[in-house]
Amino acid sequence: MRNLYQVNLEEGRHLWAMVYLLQSYFGKDGREEAEGLLQRRSGDPDKPRILGAFNQPVKNWVDFFFFTMFTDRDGKYQLYALSESGFDPLARTTKFMLTEEAHHMFVGETGIDRMVARTAELMKQDPDVRKLGGIDIPTLQKYLNLWFSLSEDLFGGEISSNAADFFAAGLKGRYKEDRYDDHLALEGSYKMTVLEEGKLVDKDVPLRTAMNEVLRDNYVEDCQRAVDKWNRTLDKNGVASELRFKLPHRRFHRNQGIYAGTTFDPAGNLISAEEFARRKSDWLPSASDIEYIESLMRPVHEPGKLASWIGPPNRGINGQPFEFEYVRS
Repeated sequence: MRNLYQVNLEEGRHLWAMVYLLQSYFGKDGREEAEGLLQRRSGDPDKPRILGAFNQPVKNWVDFFFFTMFTDRDGKYQLYALSESGFDPLARTTKFMLTEEAHHMFVGETGIDRMVARTAELMKQDPDVRKLGGIDIPTLQKYLNLWFSLSEDLFGGEISSNAADFFAAGLKGRYKEDRYDDHLALEGSYKMTVLEEGKLVDKDVPLRTAMNEVLRDNYVEDCQRAVDKWNRTLDKNGVASELRFKLPHRRFHRNQGIYAGTTFDPAGNLISAEEFARRKSDWLPSASDIEYIESLMRPVHEPGKLASWIGPPNRGINGQPFEFEYVRS
């Protein structure tokens, strides 16, 4: 609950930081855009957030942990790119936001690891962990598929003239731009798999127009590191090797970019819309999965006790023991 409060508080502060920049440096247009930012609400039918992932319902702790793991991690890479901006007020503002974003990602990554550890522990008692109030690995994989694919959309189109313009104008850089020797990116190219006449073909595209995909590469690599960590938790608990988490292919379940409007399976294979509809509940949370997760969301108030579906943290807040009484009535 403390982490939930802190994440929401800091996300609100990030909004106000952007509003401040718009109000302070962009005149009348900036003030109007700032007002629009303040009016938009997640999931509001009339004034929703612009980016789809931010309108996705988060009504339980499972969604919250996956949101902070994957969607906040998109924020990390977007903020890193903006911290390279030649517009100094923006660059300086995003650097302090990165510090707070790190905590949000920590909450998600460790929260999922705690769920994985609890699932592995329950599997020693009964492979059907739902009988014991746990969350089975296939269901956790579905939530991974959902939030990873939603968060990938936040990077924008794979081939983007806007990305090229932002880079050319010095408004955005790449992740840790100082790692690159060429900061102009005028001559390079990026090999990308694109759809042409219903087939996947490799194509070299100008590097500047592929800046969104360059950033997405860094994101995918970081997400894979976390997935490897969760799989090591399964290894340590002796879970059968065929039950391991896997990132879906970046073509899977995309609603933005060159793969939007086309259906792929989690391995990235092109499939028909009919097959995707038939197998969707195998890959993404079904209505019954969501109903089951919601049924687990019952408060546990006794000190030192936990819900049936999550394990204890490795250490408490500020290094305190898990049983520490943070709030006294």
